[in-house]
Amino acid sequence: MIPKKHIIDRFISYVTIDTESDPNSDTTPSSMKQWDLANKLVEELKSIGLEEVTIDKNAYIMATLPSNVDHDVPTIGFISHFDTTPDFTGANVNPQIIESYDGKDIILNKDENIVLSPDYFEDLKLYKRQTLITTDGTTLLGADDKAGIAEIISAMEYLVQHPEIKHGKIRIGFTPDEEIGRGAHKFDIKKFGAEWAYTMDGSQIGELEYENFNAAGAVVTVKGKIVHPGYAKGKMINSMYIAQDFINSLPRLETPEHTSDREGFFHLHNMTGDVEETTLQYIIRDHDKKHFEARKEVMIKLTSELNKQYGKDTVTTEISDQYYNMREKVEPVMHIVNIAEEAMKALGITPLIKPIRGGTDGSQLSYMGLPCPNIFAGGHNFHGRYEYVPVESMIKAVEVIVKIAELTAKK
Repeated sequence: MIPKKHIIDRFISYVTIDTESDPNSDTTPSSMKQWDLANKLVEELKSIGLEEVTIDKNAYIMATLPSNVDHDVPTIGFISHFDTTPDFTGANVNPQIIESYDGKDIILNKDENIVLSPDYFEDLKLYKRQTLITTDGTTLLGADDKAGIAEIISAMEYLVQHPEIKHGKIRIGFTPDEEIGRGAHKFDIKKFGAEWAYTMDGSQIGELEYENFNAAGAVVTVKGKIVHPGYAKGKMINSMYIAQDFINSLPRLETPEHTSDREGFFHLHNMTGDVEETTLQYIIRDHDKKHFEARKEVMIKLTSELNKQYGKDTVTTEISDQYYNMREKVEPVMHIVNIAEEAMKALGITPLIKPIRGGTDGSQLSYMGLPCPNIFAGGHNFHGRYEYVPVESMIKAVEVIVKIAELTAKK
């Protein structure tokens, strides 16, 4: 469909631009450097022939591929985000291209002995003899979600160049700050004007997802009292020990490293502390809404119990919901999932319909009135030095987008 080198060059031109988002910022986008790629994307969308290309004051990008049929067709959309996670550096990305992967260990960085091995990352075995794009071991890659952007733009370019492929009106949306949970916060659903959309933000080829976690964040603050250790008996209260009690009181096996599929978890992702004050930052996840609410209640009850033991207001816990399972909003319009599934099967791709163990802009967008299942973008091992993407998976994602557009025009 499209030359391999074409999509490689496009993808690399995106990932070499640092777009790391900043959770401590209150601006949108959260980091000024996201504008560097956003402005580039605007010019590229114009150059390939899309219409109504806009970027607003918050860096939300929209564009239109007009319908080329004379009958009514639902307006659909394709959405990806251009920021990368703050969990691991996305500065100075130096992609490595592995032609005809031989199925063996890939030396990402010889000096630091960083190896991408199929013995540990078994999915690599799926891509023997394919072309892989990896990191150099010192940064993430940014396939999450610059692969999605490359695929959407490449698909729109192909449709512009091949008017014999019939399709309805297609809307494109690129967002900032998805990685810090704000990607949909200022997305103008009315302006976008689609009946439904697809986020190109999944991983392995074939993934098709319309379920995701219910999600909340929790900040636990533990207060102590600092006294000279030589005179501390009966007076010092060490907040770090109480924080340890909190950590150990949660179910040890209900953590990310011990759960899979629809199993939820408590994830302690950051802690700072000294004798006087310790802060624990958790994320709470569960696909089942009742279990999700129960997890939050566990933390509230634990806080109360520790305060009874150590004194009022020793421990405070603030919990904020982040997003909810989109299944509730997508199931009433399951034909939009069925179209994507049909598109994959028509292209010889086995659909992998499974719940997302994470979040996506599509979750919030679905609750805002834009049902939005998630489709594979092809990358693996997101958010770290072992991230990679098979080029053949990216090409297949382009083909899926084109086929969805074609099938929608036939419905």
